[in-house]
This record gives sequence, C-alpha cells and structure tokens, in this order.
Amino acid sequence: MADLAVRAGTSPSTIARLEKGDPGVGIGTLSDVLVVFGLTDRLADLVEVRKDELGMALDAQRLPHRGKSSAGTRRAGSRKNQSLESESNDTDQNGVAF
Repeated sequence: MADLAVRAGTSPSTIARLEKGDPGVGIGTLSDVLVVFGLTDRLADLVEVRKDELGMALDAQRLPHRGKSSAGTRRAGSRKNQSLESESNDTDQNGVAF
C-alpha cells in the first residue's frame, strides 16, 4: 500500500480510503492509481455517465415530477381573481356596472 501511494503521489491513508470507497477521495487520485496499475483504458469509464447505472438511477430520482406546484396554483388563483375583477369592473357608457 505504501509503494502504491508513493507511485500514485498520495498518502497510504488516501489509498486506504479509496479502497473503502470513500466518496471524498478525488477522481484525480483514482486516475493516478489506475495509471500505476496500467489500467489507463478504464479512465474512459470514469467519465462515461451512460455506463453508470447507479448514477443514472439516482439522477432520475432527483428529476422534478409533473404535477401542480404551489407556484403554479398561486398563478392560477391570481389569474382567476384578475378575471373576476375585470368582470366586476365592466360598466356601460352610463356608468352602470354589470
């Protein structure tokens, strides 16, 4: 582990965190380790998001769901109030309200 850390330009504790899957380890460190192991072809997999099924599933969960939002409901209510006000403000030429 110490030899790998020296060759990758990082500390043994960072290598241990990388082995445990710590998401705080930088992608640059991961790429340095892949270079040390001669797995440079795997570097492309790091940036190919369509191959990351878990990441795609998590991203899909974060997408907004269709439906009425509170802002949309407020806007619709505001338009309804405006139309009611405009209807009540209609007057004929003699000044009589309808």
